[in-house]
Amino acid sequence: MIQLPEDKLVTAYSQGIDEFLKLLTDAYLDFVDNDLSAKNMDKLTGYQHALLAYRFFREEVNQGGFVQLIQNGYGGYIFDNPTAKALKYFGARDTAKIIYKAAEIYRAHREELERETTEEEFMAMYVDFEEFDDLEEKYFLIEEEETARIVQLICEGTYRGFC
Repeated sequence: MIQLPEDKLVTAYSQGIDEFLKLLTDAYLDFVDNDLSAKNMDKLTGYQHALLAYRFFREEVNQGGFVQLIQNGYGGYIFDNPTAKALKYFGARDTAKIIYKAAEIYRAHREELERETTEEEFMAMYVDFEEFDDLEEKYFLIEEEETARIVQLICEGTYRGFC
């Protein structure tokens, strides 16, 4: 079981939702020795996996979009699991819709999107998969509000009283 000291939770929350989510998900990664694999997937709860998937989603999409997310190996973790369904439950309905739509593109082109690429081929994928652009733009517009909803739900549930 993962337990975090109250003072760390309060400090992270006071530093902002990004720090709070990082504290939680860093604890999940530490719990699996920073090596999430089929061998240790069952060490985390579905809730923890969903929050960890959201962290990876946010980081990758904010840095380099869906192409980067998939090329960095997170496609299956995000799209083959009930991440969108969990985010919907967390109150991030619009993000869930975006993930559902991105998953359709991913599944239709999975082999091409996941193949090993050179830097040049990787950059060309942004042109080849422009259908991700609109989804990324929609996400950028709602990311702060949706992330705040997720943190609010966490504070009302698991960490009631710490936020």
